[in-house]
Amino acid sequence: MSGDQRARHDDAGTPGEVFRAFLKLGLTSFGGPIAHLGYFRDELVQRRRWVSETSYADLVALCQFLPGPASSQVGFALGLLRAGLPGALLAWAAFTLPSALLLFAFALGADAFGGPLGQSVIHGLKLVAVAVVAHAVWGMARSLCPDRERAGIAVAAVLIVVFLPGAFAQIAAILAGALAGRWLCRDVAATDGSHLGVALSPRAGSALLAVFAALLLGLPLLLLAWPTPLLALFEIFYRAGALVFGGGHVVLPLLESRVVATGLVGADAFLAGYGAAQAIPGPLFTFSAYLGAVMSPTGGSLLGAALALGGIFLPGMLLLLGVLPFWDRLRALQPARAVMAGTNAAVVGILGAALYQPVWTSAVRGPEDFALALTAFALLAVWRLPPWLIVALTVAGAVLVDLI
Repeated sequence: MSGDQRARHDDAGTPGEVFRAFLKLGLTSFGGPIAHLGYFRDELVQRRRWVSETSYADLVALCQFLPGPASSQVGFALGLLRAGLPGALLAWAAFTLPSALLLFAFALGADAFGGPLGQSVIHGLKLVAVAVVAHAVWGMARSLCPDRERAGIAVAAVLIVVFLPGAFAQIAAILAGALAGRWLCRDVAATDGSHLGVALSPRAGSALLAVFAALLLGLPLLLLAWPTPLLALFEIFYRAGALVFGGGHVVLPLLESRVVATGLVGADAFLAGYGAAQAIPGPLFTFSAYLGAVMSPTGGSLLGAALALGGIFLPGMLLLLGVLPFWDRLRALQPARAVMAGTNAAVVGILGAALYQPVWTSAVRGPEDFALALTAFALLAVWRLPPWLIVALTVAGAVLVDLI
C-alpha cells in the first residue's frame, strides 16, 4: 500500500477530534511558522494520516501564495478537510487561543521571559525548531523530490530564497518551481490521484472572496463616516493581515508603522511583546492580541485583544476559503498537476532555506548547541518521542549548558 493510499484511508473525523489534536499542537508547537509546518506534518500527516504527503504539500504551497499567516491557514484547511467548517474553526481556536491568552496576560504585566533564565529558555526553544524543521525537510524531500528533476527544483528554490532578500523571495521560488515543473514533471505528476475534497461550492468561494474585498475596501470608508477607536483598531489589523506576505515575522514592520509610528504603542512595549511572542507556542500573529490589549484607549482590554486577533486572522481565512473550491478542480488537470509537482519541490527548497536562515543561524552558536539540536532531531526522527517531551528535554539541556 502506498503512502498516499494509507493517508487517504481515514479521511473523515469529528470536530472534537480536531480540537484535541490542535490543542496539543497549540500548547507544544514552538519555533515559528516554518517549525509549525513540521509539527503539523509529524502529527497530522505522518502519525494520524489525515491527508497524503502530496496533498499536505499542495496546501502549504497554496498558503504560501496567499497573504496571511501560512501555518495557521494550513491548520485551518486541515481542520476543514477533516471535519468541515466546525473542524476548521475549532482547529484555529485550539491552535491560536493558548498563545493569544498568554500574550494577553503578558500585556497585563506578566514578564516571565526577562533575565538570564528566560533567555536560556528561549534559546532552547530555538534549538527545538532546528530539529523540527530538519525532520520536516528530510521527510518531505524523500517523498516529494524522488528524482533529479524535482531535486534540482528544490535546490534552485533554496538558492532563490537565500540570495534574494525580502518576503517575496518565497513567492518567486514557488513561481520558478511551478514553471520548471510544467516542463520537467509532465511524466511524474500523473501518478498522484489524491484530492482535497473541500465541502464548499465555487459560488460560496466567490462570495467569501467578495466579503474579503468588501472589508478591505469598505473599512477605511466606514471609519471616515464612523471614527470610533475600536473600529480603527480592527481596521489596522485587518489591513495588516490582508496585505502581508511571508508569515508572522514579516507582519512586524507593517504593524510597527501603524501602531508605533502613530504613537498608539510605545517602542519599548512593542519590542517587549515581540520578545514574549518568540517564547511561547503557537502562531506569531497572536502578537496582535498583545498589541490590541495595550493600545490606547483600550489598554488592558480583552475586547481590544479580541478585535485585533480576529482582525489580523480574518482576511487570510476568507481568502483561503474563497480559493479552495477552485483549487481542487485546477490541480486535477494534467498541466496543473505537473505545475504542482514542481511547486511541491520548491516548497521543500523553501523549508531547506528556512532551516539555514533564520532557524539554524539564530539558534546554533557553538558545539554544545549543535549537540543539543542533533540529539533533539534523533529523538524526533528515530526514537519518535512526542514533541512536547522533546521541547522539555531540549530546553532543560539549554538551561543546563548556560548554567555551566
